[in-house]
Amino acid sequence: MAQAKNPLFDTATVLGKIVAFLGVSALCGVLVAGLLVPAAAVTGSAASGSVQFFEDLPGELTVAPPGQATRVLAADGSQIATIFAENRTRVALKDISPFVKDGIVAIEDNRFYEHGGVDPTGIARALVATAKGGRQGASTITQQYVNNVINESLVAEGRDDEVKLNGTSSKTVGVKLREMKLAIALEKKMTKDQILEGYLNIVFFNANAYGIEAAARYFFSTSAKDLTLPQAAMLAGVVNNPSAYDPVTNPENAKMRRDLVLDAMLKNGKITQKQHDDAVKTPVTTKITRPRQGCQYSTTAPYFCDYVQHLILNNPAYGDTQQDRLKLLQRGGLTIKTTLDPRLQKPAQEQVDSTAGNVNAEQWGASLITVQPGTGKIVAMAQNSRKVENQGSPIVTDYNYNVDRIDANGSPLGGMDGFQPGSTMKPVTLSAWLTEGKRTDDYVDATRTVYPADFPWKTTCTPVEGSYDPATGELPLQNSEGNLYERMTVRKGITLSVNTATFASAAALDDFCDIQRMADALQLHTTQGSAKTPQKLDLHFLGNLLGSTQVAPLTMANAFATFANNGSFCEPIAIDSVVDAQGKKYPGQTSSCKEVIKPDVAKTVTNVLQDVMNKGSGLLIPEKVPAPIAGKTGTNNTNSQTWVVAYTKGLATASYFGKVFGKAATEWGQNVKVNDVPYARIDGSDIAGPQMARYMQKVVGFYDTGEFDPAPDSLLGSSYVAPPVQPVTPPSNTPEDQKPTDTKPTGGNTGGGNNGGGNNNGGGNNKPNPKKTP
Repeated sequence: MAQAKNPLFDTATVLGKIVAFLGVSALCGVLVAGLLVPAAAVTGSAASGSVQFFEDLPGELTVAPPGQATRVLAADGSQIATIFAENRTRVALKDISPFVKDGIVAIEDNRFYEHGGVDPTGIARALVATAKGGRQGASTITQQYVNNVINESLVAEGRDDEVKLNGTSSKTVGVKLREMKLAIALEKKMTKDQILEGYLNIVFFNANAYGIEAAARYFFSTSAKDLTLPQAAMLAGVVNNPSAYDPVTNPENAKMRRDLVLDAMLKNGKITQKQHDDAVKTPVTTKITRPRQGCQYSTTAPYFCDYVQHLILNNPAYGDTQQDRLKLLQRGGLTIKTTLDPRLQKPAQEQVDSTAGNVNAEQWGASLITVQPGTGKIVAMAQNSRKVENQGSPIVTDYNYNVDRIDANGSPLGGMDGFQPGSTMKPVTLSAWLTEGKRTDDYVDATRTVYPADFPWKTTCTPVEGSYDPATGELPLQNSEGNLYERMTVRKGITLSVNTATFASAAALDDFCDIQRMADALQLHTTQGSAKTPQKLDLHFLGNLLGSTQVAPLTMANAFATFANNGSFCEPIAIDSVVDAQGKKYPGQTSSCKEVIKPDVAKTVTNVLQDVMNKGSGLLIPEKVPAPIAGKTGTNNTNSQTWVVAYTKGLATASYFGKVFGKAATEWGQNVKVNDVPYARIDGSDIAGPQMARYMQKVVGFYDTGEFDPAPDSLLGSSYVAPPVQPVTPPSNTPEDQKPTDTKPTGGNTGGGNNGGGNNNGGGNNKPNPKKTP
């Protein structure tokens, strides 16, 4: 790159020109004395001192790979997003147009293939030009490469203020001498073509385009290999002064510089006269392709990409500090292969986008997340919002609906506090029932609607708690249907989602603590409220038997995947492999599964949940999945948060529809319109259910659609009848999956801070501002 006049010399006067001449002559003398002839041949103490000074300068340059963009890939290798600080894609010299190579050499360093890193002829030529009041650069391509390598290293270390730019007054004589010595040393280690390749991959072309490939993509929407002569000459001219010769902002300057490059190429015999003339006549045109940096510009999975990015930033395997990890992510040229399956992701995104429609003034949220049982792989993650405006959704937010707010160490994951899962939590009590050896068709007394504070729950651990009516000391309970207050089987209670049957099952357990043990085995947790780390879901609080505390959809999908996997829990994973630009492998996430529920218990839960989909609340979903399927619907007491969590042998999906932002206490899902369809009250089978079914219809065949393993006879049928209790008068009807009335929303802040605070269904929780970054 051509150099500015040395700042030590003021060539505005005749005297200054003479001083400049003598100064550059002295510099040339040092080089000639110290490098081009043996030191013993130099006479005079001044020359000897100059040689010693030069010899004392650093002579080794560590050429680290320049920063490169990280690619986030789906499981099939397709690109999800790129992440970078500098837009750069490294290419081999053979994949760069010969016009680029010839043009750069012709205009920047005509004697590149002749000198040894520093060109005395070029220095002398620059000296004469300076003495005459003109300007001509003397830095060789090798020197420019050295300068760029040093600057790249400084930037990577966060020492931007120390960067010395070619052609600026920031370089001292000492800096210039060091650059020269390093250039000479580098020529002894690398071939000319290696140096040229390195230079073309590191040099700056403006607009955050570093290297010839990024420049070709940005300015001309092509590859470095396919650049035409006029395009190549244009880019060869830009490097001298990227801002001044930018063809977008300064097309006239760019053409002038391009034509100088063409003249130099003709003079060097690299192009014919006709090629030269035709290229000169070519107008300056560009075809800009702006790089889409970051997960927010992913067109396929922006929130999944963001989740993966958080996993990298939170993992010490990628650097000691989060800043180190960010540097690696933005500059390390990582290839991150994820678990996302595009065959599922595309239909998932299309489905959530259509669920609430483009006109969504009420800002209903819709999301789908799918986990593969047996591996824990997250194969789809979608929601009906975008991270940037004008991307096809009226909702713009950084928040990921599907994942937790924080991880196990309290580091951010980009998620929310989750949503109230409602009756999708009932299979936990069912699991405890079966674990104790009780059967699906054992009867319980579902007539009871009042549980006093002194009710004799059988517990060997934490006492059972609830928010009782201070006037009566009782906890009232309601069902959605007035004719379901009866003695019934546990199977029927789950199939028809009867709240009083779930409580009766819990009351008939030998140890209420078995419910908590099942929840812990499934790793059910919440980040609701101000907790600094995820908290175990407290099933000793009665409201949580019916799903009053907020849980992330990923947590629910993975819990149900455990049932599909016959009781073996697999940690959810999103990253398959990570390798940097040099081939160094970093740890991905490997499948880690262990049995946490007895296989026979899990098989029997599945048997009952198949009835839910075929005979119970799932029967109301008009669309049917073409495979054996099990699942559970869920709705909170304001009908503002609704779910279906369902699974086949090969896929487990949590489908959510409901309010995401605003004050949920005043935003009920009753007497509302969604996509111009009126609803008296929304429940899980109304919108979340069809959303799940339409999506699963399209994707279920890509994975195992076989029959579930049969449940053992020992847990089916009936062997026990719970003792009757005094009948009570059924209360009036209330929404499906009604929580105990003591948990009715009171408008408190997120989650109330604990599970026993009297506001545990979340219906009144203030939600975050959608555009606020967590």
